[in-house]
Amino acid sequence: MATDVWGVLDEAQRLPWSFTPFQCVGPLKFGMTHDQARAAVDGVLRVSVSQGHAGNEAWAEFCLEQRPGTRFSGPAVTAYYDQSIGLAGIAVNALRGPQVTLEGMRLVGQVPSHLEDQFTDYLAMHSKELRYSQCADPCSSQLGLVLRVQRAGDLVLSRPVMVAEAWADRCWDTTEGGIPPKEWKTFEW
Repeated sequence: MATDVWGVLDEAQRLPWSFTPFQCVGPLKFGMTHDQARAAVDGVLRVSVSQGHAGNEAWAEFCLEQRPGTRFSGPAVTAYYDQSIGLAGIAVNALRGPQVTLEGMRLVGQVPSHLEDQFTDYLAMHSKELRYSQCADPCSSQLGLVLRVQRAGDLVLSRPVMVAEAWADRCWDTTEGGIPPKEWKTFEW
Protein backbone atom coordinates (compact mmCIF):
# COMPACT_ATOMS: atom_id res chain seq x y z
CA MET A 1 0.00 0.00 0.00
CA ALA A 2 1.43 3.37 -1.03
CA THR A 3 1.87 6.13 1.49
CA ASP A 4 -0.20 9.27 0.99
CA VAL A 5 2.03 12.15 2.05
CA TRP A 6 -0.57 14.87 1.42
CA GLY A 7 -3.62 12.89 2.55
CA VAL A 8 -5.76 14.66 5.09
CA LEU A 9 -7.69 12.65 7.64
CA ASP A 10 -11.47 13.03 7.65
CA GLU A 11 -12.96 14.44 10.85
CA ALA A 12 -14.27 10.97 11.74
CA GLN A 13 -10.73 9.53 11.52
CA ARG A 14 -9.19 12.09 13.88
CA LEU A 15 -8.71 11.50 17.59
CA PRO A 16 -10.99 13.88 19.55
CA TRP A 17 -8.95 16.05 21.93
CA SER A 18 -9.78 19.25 23.79
CA PHE A 19 -7.54 22.16 24.76
CA THR A 20 -7.61 23.71 28.22
CA PRO A 21 -5.28 26.74 28.12
CA PHE A 22 -2.10 26.30 30.17
CA GLN A 23 -3.25 22.88 31.41
CA CYS A 24 -3.55 20.26 28.69
CA VAL A 25 -4.11 19.28 25.09
CA GLY A 26 -5.97 15.97 25.11
CA PRO A 27 -4.04 13.57 27.37
CA LEU A 28 -0.87 15.71 27.22
CA LYS A 29 -0.40 17.99 30.22
CA PHE A 30 1.99 20.90 30.21
CA GLY A 31 4.97 20.19 32.46
CA MET A 32 5.09 16.43 31.73
CA THR A 33 8.39 14.71 31.11
CA HIS A 34 8.90 12.99 27.76
CA ASP A 35 8.33 9.58 29.38
CA GLN A 36 5.06 10.77 30.94
CA ALA A 37 3.91 12.19 27.58
CA ARG A 38 4.76 8.95 25.80
CA ALA A 39 2.79 6.97 28.42
CA ALA A 40 -0.18 9.36 28.15
CA VAL A 41 -0.60 8.68 24.41
CA ASP A 42 0.39 5.00 24.50
CA GLY A 43 -1.87 2.90 22.31
CA VAL A 44 -2.97 5.76 20.02
CA LEU A 45 0.27 7.56 19.19
CA ARG A 46 3.86 6.34 19.12
CA VAL A 47 7.15 8.22 19.23
CA SER A 48 8.67 8.35 15.77
CA VAL A 49 11.50 10.83 16.31
CA SER A 50 13.03 12.12 19.50
CA GLN A 51 15.73 14.68 18.84
CA GLY A 52 17.68 17.16 20.92
CA HIS A 53 17.33 20.83 20.04
CA ALA A 54 19.44 23.93 20.62
CA GLY A 55 19.53 25.42 24.09
CA ASN A 56 17.27 23.94 26.75
CA GLU A 57 14.65 22.60 24.35
CA ALA A 58 14.09 19.14 22.95
CA TRP A 59 11.33 17.85 20.72
CA ALA A 60 9.59 14.60 19.89
CA GLU A 61 7.21 13.63 17.10
CA PHE A 62 4.32 11.29 17.79
CA CYS A 63 2.71 9.37 14.91
CA LEU A 64 -0.65 7.65 14.70
CA GLU A 65 -0.53 3.95 15.48
CA GLN A 66 -0.93 2.06 12.21
CA ARG A 67 -4.55 0.99 11.80
CA PRO A 68 -5.99 -1.27 9.11
CA GLY A 69 -6.78 0.70 5.97
CA THR A 70 -4.69 3.74 6.96
CA ARG A 71 -2.37 5.04 4.28
CA PHE A 72 -1.13 8.15 6.01
CA SER A 73 2.40 8.57 7.29
CA GLY A 74 4.27 11.22 9.21
CA PRO A 75 3.87 12.99 12.53
CA ALA A 76 0.50 13.72 14.13
CA VAL A 77 1.77 15.76 17.10
CA THR A 78 5.06 17.49 17.83
CA ALA A 79 5.89 17.98 21.51
CA TYR A 80 8.38 20.65 22.52
CA TYR A 81 10.13 20.34 25.86
CA ASP A 82 11.91 22.94 27.94
CA GLN A 83 14.50 21.62 30.39
CA SER A 84 13.19 23.80 33.23
CA ILE A 85 9.43 23.07 32.85
CA GLY A 86 9.02 19.86 30.84
CA LEU A 87 6.37 19.74 28.10
CA ALA A 88 6.05 23.37 27.05
CA GLY A 89 4.58 23.34 23.54
CA ILE A 90 2.32 21.09 21.48
CA ALA A 91 1.88 21.49 17.72
CA VAL A 92 -0.85 19.44 16.05
CA ASN A 93 -0.33 18.35 12.45
CA ALA A 94 -2.99 19.76 10.11
CA LEU A 95 -3.09 16.61 7.96
CA ARG A 96 -3.18 13.76 10.45
CA GLY A 97 -3.29 15.18 13.95
CA PRO A 98 -6.09 14.84 16.49
CA GLN A 99 -8.99 17.30 16.21
CA VAL A 100 -8.36 19.69 19.07
CA THR A 101 -11.26 21.84 20.20
CA LEU A 102 -11.41 24.94 22.37
CA GLU A 103 -14.96 25.33 23.70
CA GLY A 104 -16.32 23.65 20.56
CA MET A 105 -14.11 25.56 18.09
CA ARG A 106 -12.21 23.06 15.90
CA LEU A 107 -8.57 24.14 15.64
CA VAL A 108 -6.96 21.48 13.40
CA GLY A 109 -7.13 21.11 9.62
CA GLN A 110 -9.42 24.09 9.09
CA VAL A 111 -9.45 26.74 6.37
CA PRO A 112 -7.23 29.43 7.96
CA SER A 113 -9.40 32.44 7.04
CA HIS A 114 -12.56 30.84 8.47
CA LEU A 115 -10.79 29.79 11.65
CA GLU A 116 -9.26 33.25 12.04
CA ASP A 117 -12.76 34.78 11.90
CA GLN A 118 -14.04 32.34 14.55
CA PHE A 119 -10.95 32.92 16.69
CA THR A 120 -11.29 36.70 16.46
CA ASP A 121 -14.95 36.48 17.52
CA TYR A 122 -14.04 34.10 20.37
CA LEU A 123 -11.33 36.45 21.67
CA ALA A 124 -13.63 39.49 21.48
CA MET A 125 -16.38 37.61 23.33
CA HIS A 126 -13.92 36.66 26.10
CA SER A 127 -12.17 40.07 26.27
CA LYS A 128 -8.85 38.62 25.12
CA GLU A 129 -6.26 40.31 22.91
CA LEU A 130 -5.55 39.22 19.33
CA ARG A 131 -1.93 39.37 18.21
CA TYR A 132 -0.10 38.29 15.07
CA SER A 133 3.28 36.63 14.78
CA GLN A 134 5.90 37.94 12.37
CA CYS A 135 4.63 35.16 10.06
CA ALA A 136 1.08 36.66 10.23
CA ASP A 137 -0.26 33.81 12.41
CA PRO A 138 -3.17 34.90 14.64
CA CYS A 139 -2.51 34.16 18.30
CA SER A 140 -3.38 34.91 21.89
CA SER A 141 -0.77 34.98 24.62
CA GLN A 142 -3.69 34.98 27.11
CA LEU A 143 -4.60 31.49 25.87
CA GLY A 144 -1.13 30.31 24.85
CA LEU A 145 -2.40 29.55 21.35
CA VAL A 146 -0.90 30.27 17.92
CA LEU A 147 -2.88 29.35 14.79
CA ARG A 148 -0.19 28.44 12.28
CA VAL A 149 -0.75 26.92 8.83
CA GLN A 150 0.61 23.84 7.11
CA ARG A 151 0.68 22.77 3.49
CA ALA A 152 -1.67 20.01 2.30
CA GLY A 153 -0.82 19.65 -1.38
CA ASP A 154 -2.13 22.80 -3.07
CA LEU A 155 -3.97 23.93 0.08
CA VAL A 156 -3.00 25.21 3.50
CA LEU A 157 -4.80 24.15 6.66
CA SER A 158 -4.61 25.20 10.31
CA ARG A 159 -1.86 23.79 12.53
CA PRO A 160 -2.38 25.03 16.11
CA VAL A 161 0.49 25.39 18.56
CA MET A 162 -0.47 25.48 22.22
CA VAL A 163 2.05 26.46 24.87
CA ALA A 164 2.55 26.35 28.63
CA GLU A 165 2.11 29.56 30.58
CA ALA A 166 5.89 30.03 30.81
CA TRP A 167 6.05 30.31 26.99
CA ALA A 168 2.83 32.29 26.51
CA ASP A 169 4.18 35.81 27.08
CA ARG A 170 5.88 35.89 23.68
CA CYS A 171 4.25 32.95 21.91
CA TRP A 172 3.69 35.21 18.89
CA ASP A 173 7.35 36.25 18.68
CA THR A 174 9.28 34.11 16.18
CA THR A 175 12.68 35.36 17.35
CA GLU A 176 12.44 35.91 21.11
CA GLY A 177 9.57 33.63 22.15
CA GLY A 178 9.86 30.12 23.58
CA ILE A 179 8.55 28.27 20.52
CA PRO A 180 11.64 26.78 18.86
CA PRO A 181 12.77 27.92 15.39
CA LYS A 182 12.04 24.38 14.12
CA GLU A 183 8.30 25.03 14.52
CA TRP A 184 8.35 28.39 12.76
CA LYS A 185 10.02 26.69 9.79
CA THR A 186 7.44 23.89 9.58
CA PHE A 187 5.12 24.35 6.62
CA GLU A 188 5.06 20.96 4.93
CA TRP A 189 4.31 17.51 6.29
